[in-house]
Amino acid sequence: MADLKSTTPHLERYYAKRASEYEQIYDKPERQNELEWLRRRVPEILRGRTVLEVACGTGYWTQFIAREAAHVHACDINDAVLEIAREKPIAAGRASFFKADAVTLEGVPPGCDAAFAGFWWSHVKKSDIARFVERLARRLAPGALVGILDNRFAEGSSTAISRRDAEGNTYQMRRLASGEEYEVLKNFPTAEELADAVRPIAREAHLETLNYYWLLVFRLR
Repeated sequence: MADLKSTTPHLERYYAKRASEYEQIYDKPERQNELEWLRRRVPEILRGRTVLEVACGTGYWTQFIAREAAHVHACDINDAVLEIAREKPIAAGRASFFKADAVTLEGVPPGCDAAFAGFWWSHVKKSDIARFVERLARRLAPGALVGILDNRFAEGSSTAISRRDAEGNTYQMRRLASGEEYEVLKNFPTAEELADAVRPIAREAHLETLNYYWLLVFRLR
């Protein structure tokens, strides 16, 4: 039987080990049309802005955002994924990668007038979302634009939910190419939950919903 790791203490380790195979999630045939649209839509939203990218991972979205943004300050807690991100074909001076915790956001540059987080929201416990949103808002300039991209649960395409805890957080079992298994926190928020989460700090927000993804765009007060 493969090794079984608990979720929260090992999420960082899981993504470090998964670094080399992470971008396989973008290969699912049924998702290609939506991904093509998102690769245009996300950079369009952030055009001309100085962007703080939270939990940038391997830089998959950074490479597209950097084509339109003034600059992308992309952070992640894992050195393994940052090494891959730095090899992305991004024009000189358009992006910088640095190590920072997406939970505390300590050490991120102040004054960015935009932010992006791709597939990070779903890994934050429901009880911690309000704190994450408040910390993110504090790091950005007033009136900054924020884009949050994540998954919708799609039967037959998404990994099955393995369990739900007392707070309502949901989990998936993830198997790496090595055979190791990790239980990973993966929430699928409702439109109402997303609206409630950003209401304290946003003066306007709208949700763009696809079959496999959702994109929340809001502007800070």
